[in-house]
Amino acid sequence: MAFILTFLGKGGTGRTTIAIAAAKKFANLGQRVLLVGQDPTPAFGLLLGTFPRADPTEVEPNLKAVQLQSTLLLERSWDEVKKLEAEYLRSPTLKNVYGQELGILPGMDSALALNAIREYDASGEYDVIIYDGSGDQATLRMLGMPEILSWYFRRFRQIFTESDLGKAISPFIQPVTSAILNVTWTPDDFANKPTQQTSQMLEQGKTAVADPNRVAAYLVTTGDTAALATAKYFWGSAQQVNLTVGGVLLNQIPATDTLAADFAPLTVSALPQLSQVADWQPLMDALPDFKQAMQAPKAITIDVANRQVSLFLPGFDKKQVKLTQYGPEVTIEAGDQRRNIWLPPQLSGQAVKGAKFQDQRLIISF
Repeated sequence: MAFILTFLGKGGTGRTTIAIAAAKKFANLGQRVLLVGQDPTPAFGLLLGTFPRADPTEVEPNLKAVQLQSTLLLERSWDEVKKLEAEYLRSPTLKNVYGQELGILPGMDSALALNAIREYDASGEYDVIIYDGSGDQATLRMLGMPEILSWYFRRFRQIFTESDLGKAISPFIQPVTSAILNVTWTPDDFANKPTQQTSQMLEQGKTAVADPNRVAAYLVTTGDTAALATAKYFWGSAQQVNLTVGGVLLNQIPATDTLAADFAPLTVSALPQLSQVADWQPLMDALPDFKQAMQAPKAITIDVANRQVSLFLPGFDKKQVKLTQYGPEVTIEAGDQRRNIWLPPQLSGQAVKGAKFQDQRLIISF
């Protein structure tokens, strides 16, 4: 399993330059590195000094790079869907629809990128994967996809099973599946088998994103007021998808006590300007140890003994945080993100008795 690293920040703050420098630093340390570029324009290749292909290619010792092409990723994914359909259906219906015909819809880029990173990680060929994405809310939604999708699977499957429609068609599932599918499923099987593999993948994704030893992000900012405000916003928003932000990289500006206080308790590192593309060493030397992200505050802690849940939400105040409870889970809204907290059995279904916002934390009592 690889360590997956990405960077968040306003456009123009130097995220791509830092991603390349980080990739070179890990490679110089003997790590097998894959640098993944989401931007399909020539800008990524110009900064890298070579134009990577749609498949990983070596650009220097220990360092491979790939420039994601959504159309090609969609084509490959569609072929996998057709294989899966042919495995289960007696008469496949998608065989006459070809991946080369499909266009990219909004949101597909992020889903395809996440799946590509998952496959690169599963290959076992890399120690470090550095993802140079949009570095904004789209990246956060991409990394939060496993948690959000698992909630949809869990919630709507339960609703369907308990509905009158679900109960009405349950006796007919076995004969229908026998006629249509290559396998015979009971009603219970029908609820489990079609989603079992997907559910496992989503759980693995959730576990990885929540583990700073597996996935981490670093904030990148300049001295621009908007860039600083954006970095703080992304810091809090990252907590909503359970993503650890390991530190702050100040690009081309010195660290000050004021900036250190604004981003406390994160470590703030000042980076020099890249004087020329051929000389990456000063920038590489100034980068922090990215694998120390595990020392950053956890996004959520659950104290069963004291019946409390604490969420770390920096960058927001109590007016920007909304708590609701419509069912057995608790929903937290902040930073244009909603997070449903799956509570342990001791707290599940219990009503919220109180909540307070202090020291950048929302503390919920049951």
